[in-house]
Amino acid sequence: MHAVRLHAFGPAENLTYEEVPDPLPGPGQVRIAVRAAGVHLLDATLRAGVRQGPLPLPELPTIPGREVAGTVEALGEGTPEHWLGQQVTVHLGRAPGGYAELVVADATALQPVPDALSAAQAVAMIGTGRTVMGVLHGTDIRAAHTVLVLSAAGGMGALLTQYAKHRGARVIGAAGGPAKTATVRELGADLAVDYSRPDWADRIRAAYGERPVHHLFDGPGGALARTALGLLAHGSTHYAYGGSSSLLSGIGGRQEEPGQQEQAGQPGSGEAPGEALPSEDSAEEQAARGITVRSLEAGFMLEHKRELETEALELAGKGVLTPLVHTFPLAEAGAAHRAMETRGTTGKVVLVP
Repeated sequence: MHAVRLHAFGPAENLTYEEVPDPLPGPGQVRIAVRAAGVHLLDATLRAGVRQGPLPLPELPTIPGREVAGTVEALGEGTPEHWLGQQVTVHLGRAPGGYAELVVADATALQPVPDALSAAQAVAMIGTGRTVMGVLHGTDIRAAHTVLVLSAAGGMGALLTQYAKHRGARVIGAAGGPAKTATVRELGADLAVDYSRPDWADRIRAAYGERPVHHLFDGPGGALARTALGLLAHGSTHYAYGGSSSLLSGIGGRQEEPGQQEQAGQPGSGEAPGEALPSEDSAEEQAARGITVRSLEAGFMLEHKRELETEALELAGKGVLTPLVHTFPLAEAGAAHRAMETRGTTGKVVLVP
């Protein structure tokens, strides 16, 4: 089979497309003929040799990738026969290997792909969709609420935008550039703003008032989040997850959308090291306004990952959520990483063998 391998940590060019031996399924496992493989920002940080949280750096050489969808084409000893020929998707956990034409996975981790979904869409929901369900756990989005989604044209942002509209809320989607804001409008956002422009927050205030936002979904963090905090109403909730700005900074990618660095004065873009980033409100004022900050609960995600995957796939199968996908050929995994690192993609990045 062909696979993408990494022999040395470093830039995206270090990902090489090679011929390697076919994997063999062990007891209780299946072998999947991959039709789509998900690409995650964490793949890029690990490729660069930057450790993130509890994830160790992989032993080299390695085949990256933890999300796949395809057809079960072989069974290991003791694996139930009904899986043979099934269209499935699976999150491989901490065992990489997804950037390949064939992948081995435990049968207990498989999820059937709903008939309405393509393999690329299923890959988006098994990983990104699962995370979105974790972020949404315990939320109370109502028709009377205003929701602001940062990076609304991204994999998670697109799903959060659609979910908030499904709940009847007024939705503001913020993204970088005219093409992405057009995509956000197509997703159903009531207002789409270009946060590469310095007046993006003022546009929201002009449309809906000084502090109109009840729910802020914040994947980028950094200066974008600091600006967005000034839009939050009393008693609102700030859902902080992902931190894509800091991840991109760690691997040398752009920290913000084009133009945002100049607006915010990000460290490394001409600002004196250590100078405080501007914030529209101090932490004390935010507390006085009753703003609740919620982060992604790792323990909850780990304990309920199966249920979150199932919920994500079911909502997509019913058409409540339609994931955006940006596909690249498997052989062009390096190009996919470069595009993702420079924010040149829309939605979930997926490799297609």
